[in-house]
Amino acid sequence: MGHSAGKASSVTVSYRRPDDLSEVTQEWPAAGVDELAAAAPWRSFRWYRGQKHYSGTYWSSTVGGHVIYESRLELARLLFADFDADIRHIVAQPFLLRARVDGKLRRHVPDYLFIGDSGPVVVDVKPARRLADPKVAFTFRWARQVIEERGWRFEVATEPPAVELGNVRFLAGYRRSGLFSSELLERLRAESLDGASLGHAFGCLPAEMPSHVRSAVLHLLWCQELRADLSQPLSGRTLLRRLS
Repeated sequence: MGHSAGKASSVTVSYRRPDDLSEVTQEWPAAGVDELAAAAPWRSFRWYRGQKHYSGTYWSSTVGGHVIYESRLELARLLFADFDADIRHIVAQPFLLRARVDGKLRRHVPDYLFIGDSGPVVVDVKPARRLADPKVAFTFRWARQVIEERGWRFEVATEPPAVELGNVRFLAGYRRSGLFSSELLERLRAESLDGASLGHAFGCLPAEMPSHVRSAVLHLLWCQELRADLSQPLSGRTLLRRLS
């Protein structure tokens, strides 16, 4: 039998100041979004002999700096967040929640906090096979209750579709805006590419160096000024749509 999380009470949140990493603890409802959005990671990623997951840092175009991850699955969710035009800020290991549940003090550090146009989203990342684990399910139930009672969203992310992940990972190679000629991007924006194929877009400016045009088109796809069906592998036949 699995655990059934009771009503969480006495909920506090702790986070680290970005300047000196000192710890701040306060009642959960009193912690402002701006404070938590500016927090340093609660813990840094770890390396140790025999480690079964891969930790690292990812340069995010959303935040203009590095964001840590503790597994390849966390990196996958981070890639999708960086690609999401609605997300304006990303915080990894954002805070520590403490709550009394069923008479015991419980602790939980979510994997990510996303700040977007639709409000804050707190994200935990777990392989799908782990969700049936009673301890994992118990923790996610009380964490969801605490977060949603505040009017925020709570998300449990598992493995994304492989083809979509492959496409987003590929496009992430073209995410750094400072590497692209603003003049070339403006010329591409002036082209009639809505409904055109990706192959056509690559060759639409024959006077330019082909590799520069290809890279710039893929950058516009990353920025979602151009869109495509990412549930299918990208190819020269992929049809493009332009945001109106």
